[in-house]
Amino acid sequence: MGSGSSGSSTSGRRRTAVEEHRRLYRFDGYELDTARFELRAGDRVVHIEPKVFDVLEYLVSHRQRVVSKHELLDAIWGDRFVNESALTTRLKAARRALGDDGSTQRIIRTVHGRGYQFVADVVEVAAPDAAAIEPVAPERPSAAPTADVGSPIRQRIRYCVAGDGARIAWASSGAGPPLVKAANWMTHIDMEWDSPVWRHWLIGLSQRRTLIRYDERGSGLSDREVGHFEFDDWVDDLGAVVDAAGIDRFPLLGISQGAPTAIAFAAAHPERVERLIVVGGYAQGRMIRAQTPDEKQEADIDIELARVGWRRRDHTFLQVFATQFMPDATPEHRNEFNRLQLETTSTDNAVRFLEVFAHIDVTALAPLVTCPTLVVHARGDMRVPPAQAQMLASSIPDSRLVVLDSRNHLLTADEPAWPVFLDEVSTFLQDG
Repeated sequence: MGSGSSGSSTSGRRRTAVEEHRRLYRFDGYELDTARFELRAGDRVVHIEPKVFDVLEYLVSHRQRVVSKHELLDAIWGDRFVNESALTTRLKAARRALGDDGSTQRIIRTVHGRGYQFVADVVEVAAPDAAAIEPVAPERPSAAPTADVGSPIRQRIRYCVAGDGARIAWASSGAGPPLVKAANWMTHIDMEWDSPVWRHWLIGLSQRRTLIRYDERGSGLSDREVGHFEFDDWVDDLGAVVDAAGIDRFPLLGISQGAPTAIAFAAAHPERVERLIVVGGYAQGRMIRAQTPDEKQEADIDIELARVGWRRRDHTFLQVFATQFMPDATPEHRNEFNRLQLETTSTDNAVRFLEVFAHIDVTALAPLVTCPTLVVHARGDMRVPPAQAQMLASSIPDSRLVVLDSRNHLLTADEPAWPVFLDEVSTFLQDG
């Protein structure tokens, strides 16, 4: 699939810089690894946003001198207009990540009237080339929940660079043969690890497999400030992640909006996808499948609710999404769903996501999927009508439809449909 995006000049420069300067910096108990895009403290990976990482890397690599605000803004954001408050926010986040503050300034010093300088003692050594990094490295301890299973399941977060330079955060958890999950609305691979909305999904799918998942561009730990994104970009990002993970052939899982992404990838790469699982998925976005003026108006309202909800950070508006996704969940679960939505992306990106979702159409691609496919859908799904699952099951040649007795678009851990879903997935994968 084509990228559909040429990428900003900033991301292009960033990619070149990474290729030319893969280094490992050690200082004050930390390691800054520019090949893996990781800041580490001992065995712990310190999770910071991509632009915060860029600020740190630039200050460390130019530590011999004071770096002005103008130089940092130009180096990190290029020719895009970004005010100084954005830079100040990143610098504060960098200091917090390093246990520094504005008083001690033991690592990043403010030189009044001139700029900033990295003042900690640094040992610089060559870092391995990103292409040589082990596909599924030994996993680091994480705040993984252990009560759900007999032994702890851990996750490791890493980064890869997409074809247009956008940086994509991805994670692996569990052990065994791979299972790749396409990104969907809305993910934050760090926060969702402990979230009651997603925890049982991640633990359940990591039981006998190495689960590989990622944040799509514009959300979570991936680059949020991207020039634009289209459906084809998401398909290409999935390819970048599996390439970074070093896996050639794998089963692919698509949940909700991740389903059309998975379908498009499976149709374009039949040699790589051995089995396809579609959960709560659709072939046509809301605008494409809308047949009446009322349905078109409902699709428009969906986007406007997101615009107002994110801008005002108002749970009253976002509650509409939570109720559609999880109508039978507890209020606590729906509040957590709202919190995740607000934390995963910006107002502008949330609206852009929904606009692209609404116009997705993979009806021509579904018949091109050649691998065995399991289509799973809740009987009373309030977000995506079951008719979309029936359309997919009738369009994909080697497919089977399983209808679950639930109203939740995202299954909860305590509903009867959840263990049924896990059994269906396990059986389907074992059959391969």
